[in-house]
Amino acid sequence: MSKHNKQVLVPERRFREFRGNGTWELKELGDCLDYLQPTNYLVRSTAYDDKFSTPVLTAGKTFILGYTDETDGIFEQGLPVIIFDDFTTASKYVDFPFKAKSSAMKILLARKNANIKFVYESMQMVRYEVGVHERHWISIFSKLRIPVPCLQEQKKIADCLTSVDSLIKSQTQKLAALKKHKKGLLQQLFPAEGEMLPKLRFPEFRQKGEWKSEKLDGLGKRGSGHTPNKQISSYYNGGVKWVSLADSNKLDNRYISTTKIEISKEGVENSSAVLHPAGTVILSRDAGVGKSAILQSEMAVSQHFIAWTCNETRLSNWFLYYVLQILKPTFERVAVGNTIKTIGMPYFKELRIQVPSIGEQQRIANCLTSIDELISSQAEKVDALRAYKKGLMQQLFPAIDEVCA
Repeated sequence: MSKHNKQVLVPERRFREFRGNGTWELKELGDCLDYLQPTNYLVRSTAYDDKFSTPVLTAGKTFILGYTDETDGIFEQGLPVIIFDDFTTASKYVDFPFKAKSSAMKILLARKNANIKFVYESMQMVRYEVGVHERHWISIFSKLRIPVPCLQEQKKIADCLTSVDSLIKSQTQKLAALKKHKKGLLQQLFPAEGEMLPKLRFPEFRQKGEWKSEKLDGLGKRGSGHTPNKQISSYYNGGVKWVSLADSNKLDNRYISTTKIEISKEGVENSSAVLHPAGTVILSRDAGVGKSAILQSEMAVSQHFIAWTCNETRLSNWFLYYVLQILKPTFERVAVGNTIKTIGMPYFKELRIQVPSIGEQQRIANCLTSIDELISSQAEKVDALRAYKKGLMQQLFPAIDEVCA
């Protein structure tokens, strides 16, 4: 959105009763919103606990930092409001009582002829790049202009987007419930530290005795990788998928199917890189330490990864993947280093895991992969709803130039 715009401000899609109302008006955000400093509503203690009743908020990604038992200074009059981080310009819509974490936040309230939800959604369409460390609301943000229709049309748009938000919330809660269920299963289907039997066992294996402690090196072939010489261009872009630290964001999501960087057959032949077969389980031992995945096709890896090709008669690759997921906190704890945490190769040479029979391994793996498939499907639903809302907003609001720093 722009401070100066001569376009006709009419959205692509408009509710029937407002189609004859003409163009929208450009208004400064400061004309739509009043602001409060959160001084009287700041939390004093950092002793948060989920059993307490009042949420402590920031406008950043975390949003709810925790819950406090403080009973004074709770913001509960004039809801809903917008909380605005004066330094980062991040904002959140809040329709429940809260306490504020930081004095850097502004509490924004709707002025006459402004619907708070409509203005909040309009603010999400503002593209503003923070350039300097300053109090942005008074100096800059309140002066930015957004297109605004009459109050009745604002409310109609706000109600429409609120209904979509309700769907997103319910589907997100379902996703969180599935993830929580999987976490509980992981804790019950595998023995706790120091024990040899899980709390939960499938009926056909309840009389099979204790699991065994085995060296991982005895259950499969351990390997690693290498980085071909980056100064030789022919070693790269040759169609060989190569897992590197650049792919960290793709790990911990079961399969890895694509890589950011590819190397060439020549690069493999002239380095210590190795082609690992599909189904190999990999683990990052450096940056992103403890993240794991299963190769969906033949790939090479950098020296930052350990790779295990399982002996199929003794170890299920999917079972190993879930074991590594459970061990992730342990890997993070044993990693050493100042700038980049890493785990040395000797640790993995001695690594032992607890395993049942191959049949029980596969039963456990099948159960968890089924849950993961449900989680993936649910995540896709949430992403689709968010994309739908984004597209809907592009139609319900006039298309004008966006604000830049």
